[in-house]
Amino acid sequence: MQDILNKKTLKDVDLQHERVIGRVDFNVPIKDGQVVDSKRIVAAIPTIEYLIENKCKIILLSHLSRIKSIDDIKSGKKSLEPVADVLQELLPQAKVEFCPESRGQAVVDAVEKLGEREVLLLENTRYNDVNEKGEVVKLESKCDETLGKEWASLASIFVNDAFGTAHRKHASNVGIAKHIPISCIGFLIQSEIENLSKITNNPSKPVVAILGGAKVSDKLKVINNLLNISDKVLICGGMAYTFLKSQGIDIGTSLVEEEMVDEAKKILEHGKNKILLSQDFQCAPEFADVVPTYRTVEQGLNGLMGLDIGEKTIATFKEALTNAGTVFWNGPAGVFEFKNFQNGTKGVCQILKDLTHNGAFTLIGGGDSASAAVSLGFKESNFSFISTGGGASLEFIEGSPLPGIDIIQNK
Repeated sequence: MQDILNKKTLKDVDLQHERVIGRVDFNVPIKDGQVVDSKRIVAAIPTIEYLIENKCKIILLSHLSRIKSIDDIKSGKKSLEPVADVLQELLPQAKVEFCPESRGQAVVDAVEKLGEREVLLLENTRYNDVNEKGEVVKLESKCDETLGKEWASLASIFVNDAFGTAHRKHASNVGIAKHIPISCIGFLIQSEIENLSKITNNPSKPVVAILGGAKVSDKLKVINNLLNISDKVLICGGMAYTFLKSQGIDIGTSLVEEEMVDEAKKILEHGKNKILLSQDFQCAPEFADVVPTYRTVEQGLNGLMGLDIGEKTIATFKEALTNAGTVFWNGPAGVFEFKNFQNGTKGVCQILKDLTHNGAFTLIGGGDSASAAVSLGFKESNFSFISTGGGASLEFIEGSPLPGIDIIQNK
């Protein structure tokens, strides 16, 4: 952990007049050739602006979605071209160019023409995961050495500012950093590390973690690590039903990971004084946005599917969070996309908003929780920090390596 806090940042590197290649996270939703949500692009702007101020020639790399076939490439639906248009709007002081290739002579030529304070966005890095014959070769995703070297040869300095892929070993992060003279992290990754460290490094007590979402298996290590760090761990959302089943409770047709039931039982025994589970539920006969039927743990779900927590659980969670100094939340409390099953997640957001106002450090660990908070009308300023990387933030909290950051040079 100490190593990750000691990485070179933008301000540790002499950037003046240098050619810089940057890995950013422009994996944004695009519909009918238009960017629907530009938050991730906006998050990279401080780093790009700093490079512009330092008179750099800037090459940017990003992936967009998964590329599984040649049709994914030929359709153009996963092209980064619409992102270049948004980037130009956000950077009126710079000229932004888009290159429809991500490697080869066209890229070399475009880089050669690049002037100071100009930005060149290359095509989707994952186009390299499928070759011209349509074979899945995963050159980007499996960190192909030749591809990493090729990108590294385009510049003298590498800036990684894509926290969302920091837990992946790709050619566009690890591959470049391995073969370039100077590497550092951008402002976004720096901010992520500093804020996530407030959960793992001497956090203000009491520490409470709220874990929701679908799967126990996805969060096994993070639960165990949070039990070491936290005073309380509150479990809700789809994953709660696996824990409840391990206690012999009737969960009806609710989401359950049968193969994780025994593991859930062990976790509950290990954290018996710390873990709180959902106690009541808003249910439906099927996965649909219908008027909820209320059930408690004592009643059992009797053939129904639990899709949200009830008022009793919200009140219990609120009590457990009273006077919390630090709160980490990952995973919604219910199916917030359904209007009838938003109340639990909304309740968690409101509790965190009030705690933030009263001086607690509240961190939302990216992914669905962040989307839920914003879609339910809460602002980023209602919380201390919202992480941009769901998987990466969880792996940071669980103490797993983040290859995309670990490879960066230390100060």
